[in-house]
Amino acid sequence: MTDAILVLCTCPDEASADRICEQLLTGHLAACINQLPGLTSVYRWQGKIERSREIQLIIKSRSGLFEPLRQCILDHHPYEVPEILALPVSQGHQPYLDWLTQETS
Repeated sequence: MTDAILVLCTCPDEASADRICEQLLTGHLAACINQLPGLTSVYRWQGKIERSREIQLIIKSRSGLFEPLRQCILDHHPYEVPEILALPVSQGHQPYLDWLTQETS
């Protein structure tokens, strides 16, 4: 097991995705972030089924940084309740994990 995590977060547009990425990287809260455009999310919100085009962020970080990372997303995200889900990384290529640790220290 490593202390690396993948954090998933969807954004409504490129501007908000870019803003969150910039803040996370500047603050050394993430080592790398993938932006996957063209995602369609289908969900229930306030009693209605919604369908939205979004950008999926896949954020590479460390478990010890989750709380400040979560707060940074909340500070810069336009949604009332943004998706912020952390998934543990059980194994990985050690040089990449070392780089991730170096970039988030």
